[in-house]
Amino acid sequence: MSASPQPVVSAFRGRIGRDARSGYHAVPHRYRLHLALSCPHCLEIAVTHSLLGLGDTLPVTLLPALPDAGDGGYLALRPLYEASSHRHRGPAQAPVLSDDWSGRIVSTDGPQILTDLARRFAGPGPDLHPCGADASIAAVGQFCERDINAPAQQAGRTDAAPEERAAALRSLLAGLDAVEQRLAAREHLLGDGPTAADVRLWVTLVQLDTVHRWHLDAAAVDRIADHPRLWAYARRLAGHPCFGRHLDLDGIARRHHARCRGEEAAGAAMQIVDWAECARERVPQSG
Repeated sequence: MSASPQPVVSAFRGRIGRDARSGYHAVPHRYRLHLALSCPHCLEIAVTHSLLGLGDTLPVTLLPALPDAGDGGYLALRPLYEASSHRHRGPAQAPVLSDDWSGRIVSTDGPQILTDLARRFAGPGPDLHPCGADASIAAVGQFCERDINAPAQQAGRTDAAPEERAAALRSLLAGLDAVEQRLAAREHLLGDGPTAADVRLWVTLVQLDTVHRWHLDAAAVDRIADHPRLWAYARRLAGHPCFGRHLDLDGIARRHHARCRGEEAAGAAMQIVDWAECARERVPQSG
């Protein structure tokens, strides 16, 4: 079975607010991100952090591709979890936004971290949440999970009935067709420059090609690859330094093989995008 990005159980949901009354106000150099780039949720945060130009404002601590604690968490995060929740039960997982002033966790909720980075920390990068685009950005997130991630995982399940896998593949292809049509007259999903919607879709496409593809047959991968605008979009963003430089392809592969219980299929040998080459090219982009 293909490993899908699983929702992280968010034990901490603190928010960065506009002022001190919110509990955590947006102060440069106060907070820190803890990310494992092999994780799609963390990859999305890392790309967002770079696009916003927050390298000098909010430092990032990178974690190993695979958890190193016996419970599936990270040893380096355990002190933060225990300082934030007495006798914390469960694994110390990433992503984490921590408060260096108190040594405690602000949030482990990926979507909320993404929103607070874009709205509360003013950087030199693009506006990833343009005014009036919140509903559209949320819709893209739901679309990526419902119409790409979920059917891609189902289509690769060797324990599913053939008709169920075929139906899932049809759903996946319909979702890719919809994005292909949307990209016919534009370079980005919602505007002239990248937004949070593009970050989410790009990470979803990385996951489709580097994880889900391993459990699909050759005919299915051929049909998935037959979306030239979509994959040209994915390559172009991979060439953007704020996207491609965060790709840990070896880490993604190791994470997948450590978590996956399914059998490989012919699609494992049919890479759609040469992600490493795209990242090396570093295509100059505006916005």
